Amino acid sequence: MTSVLAPPPQGSGLKPVPGVPGVPYIGSTLAVMRDPIGMARKRYDQYGPVAWGWLLGQRTVTVQGPEAAQAVLVNRDKAFANGPAWSTFIGPFFTRGIMLLDFEEHLHHRRIMQEAFTRPRLQAYMEAMAPGIVAGLESWEPGPGFKVYDQIKKLTLDLAVDVFMGIELDDAERARVNGAFIDAVRAGTAYVRFPVPGLRWHKGLQARKVLEEFFYRHLPAKRRDGGDDLFAALCQAQTDDGERFTDEDVVNHMIFALMAAHDTTTITLTTMFYYLAKYPEWQERLREESLNLGRPRPGYDDLDHFTGIDMVMKESLRMVAPVPALPRRVVKDTSVLGFHIPAGSLVVVPMLSNHHMPQWWPDPDTFDPERFSPERREDKIHKYAWAPFGGGAHKCIGLYFAGMQVKTILHQVLQRYRWSVPARYEWPLDTTSLPSPKDGLPVRLDRLEQQ
Repeated sequence: MTSVLAPPPQGSGLKPVPGVPGVPYIGSTLAVMRDPIGMARKRYDQYGPVAWGWLLGQRTVTVQGPEAAQAVLVNRDKAFANGPAWSTFIGPFFTRGIMLLDFEEHLHHRRIMQEAFTRPRLQAYMEAMAPGIVAGLESWEPGPGFKVYDQIKKLTLDLAVDVFMGIELDDAERARVNGAFIDAVRAGTAYVRFPVPGLRWHKGLQARKVLEEFFYRHLPAKRRDGGDDLFAALCQAQTDDGERFTDEDVVNHMIFALMAAHDTTTITLTTMFYYLAKYPEWQERLREESLNLGRPRPGYDDLDHFTGIDMVMKESLRMVAPVPALPRRVVKDTSVLGFHIPAGSLVVVPMLSNHHMPQWWPDPDTFDPERFSPERREDKIHKYAWAPFGGGAHKCIGLYFAGMQVKTILHQVLQRYRWSVPARYEWPLDTTSLPSPKDGLPVRLDRLEQQ
């Protein structure tokens, strides 16, 4: 039975948000996790772009489509707060990361952090990444059953450790740090949201302790010695007014940045690998583009050469948004598209399903990189039709770093390997947390003869 979230104020002219709450606290949580795109379409067909229901124990308003996304993410009247919303899911594990701050405090931290993502810094990160990419890819073992997700995750974490931290780690410590990040991320969508030993939430809290100890241990040397890595950049960064990060700020931002950098890049690259295996004609097209560059290691200015990789990357980000939903907490009564949303509500912008809306995307479930070609640019239909990096004040600060890393890695892979999957293979995508293939995406990996 349809019910409304809250009656709008008399005389406001606003509409109440409709929905079917279902079982309190549980609601549609399990169904949404199993089939987020199908459930979003069903909700849109029944109630339109703004509807509510129980999700992960909370009354949640889901706003669909680019117009609603723009209203929430641009946040003109400052009614939507990032921190209280994300804190619900990942706060205990990624305390005071840049995404969990709001308004003036967020701008203050972002202004300092931007010094770590200037063009000279990005060029230095790219130089620092190059040897690790080559070493990582050369260690891959060709043959059947090569698990792309597992190997890419290891590579991107190793690169994040090298580029962001500039610290030599032995295999045991790398494994410990990687395991802690995995546990911290997975804890965000725990069903049992208090520390029961052995369950996700408890593991996430333990992981946070491991990561804090790790960064605090290495911080004094970074303050003292500097360097070209992100850790050193955050220690040294300051505004024109001389504002700098405290030790606690640096540790909080490093834990968040490492998670954001290697998890989302892993998902993007894995998605690209999947579709390039399913559509080998695209794989060959990109390989030819890479070989035509004429050198194995691209420079920063060469990245614009990779127009095919860019289109495949954008289409992969559309098909599988690495951050599938963007939550916000409503801090004062507001409205979206004429619907009244009371203070205290949780609002979610579902980027994964927004990118699959037939109302905005022709044939949305088909992999078609040409939709991002200069001739078509289907994403230009609305500024927020394609928004995998979010928008507004909280738009991903590392988006240029992410694009640089994806293009650099894939360029090196295309020159070394060809990969394939069986004709009828469809990956089992796990959407209970950040999206990832349940089977690790096994492919047949073949080494190319040297060109």
